[in-house]
Amino acid sequence: MKKLKFIYGKYKYEYNLILEKRKTFSLSVYPDMKIVLRAPNKTDLDEIEKFLKRKWLWLDRQLKFFAQFQGKRINKSYVSGESFLYLGRQYKLVVEKSKEDSVSLQKGRLIIYTKGKLRDNKRNKKLLDSWYRDKIEMVFNERLEEVVKKFDFDFDFKLIIRKMNKRWGSYAKNKNISLNPLLINASKKCIDYVITHELCHVNYNKHNKEFFRLLSKKFPNWEKVKEELELRFI
Repeated sequence: MKKLKFIYGKYKYEYNLILEKRKTFSLSVYPDMKIVLRAPNKTDLDEIEKFLKRKWLWLDRQLKFFAQFQGKRINKSYVSGESFLYLGRQYKLVVEKSKEDSVSLQKGRLIIYTKGKLRDNKRNKKLLDSWYRDKIEMVFNERLEEVVKKFDFDFDFKLIIRKMNKRWGSYAKNKNISLNPLLINASKKCIDYVITHELCHVNYNKHNKEFFRLLSKKFPNWEKVKEELELRFI
């Protein structure tokens, strides 16, 4: 997948180009305004430019449609009816009055039980953030333990959870594996891919042929999972 720019008059759009085995073009605009163009292998840039120009009105309409929701989508109020991601799925938030504070995942709903007022945004956010922190630690440790079994390391790794602006994970030579907490929004398959990627760096520091050969051996078809992660969660 390549990131390219499409310029049409005064407009500039950044889009993701995916060349694959197919006969036709496919243009998609996602709710986060990410543009993805799938094209046949060996398609040249002139053909791509012509196609995008033909689709410009449709593309512009789609972007304007999704633009109106951007502020609402990013700025959560932590009230019933909003949706939140967890392990690759969207869950509807429900806030209910209770004698005890807690958060529960039940039948496609993410439920905040609160002793406070139902629309106490700060309290609801605090409760949900705490629930996410617990899940992040539990799920990430569980997945690391499982993925390590694919390798034959004779030492243990320390898991570090830290925010990273442009990376999902990293490996340090002191055997620390760092994971971005936002990975909890992605599927377990995506989390496993990131962990596998970082564990391959134990043997190969750079992204060379040997690194990708090992990655493909430990995680077949990793390219599709990487694409899912980048398209849906970045």
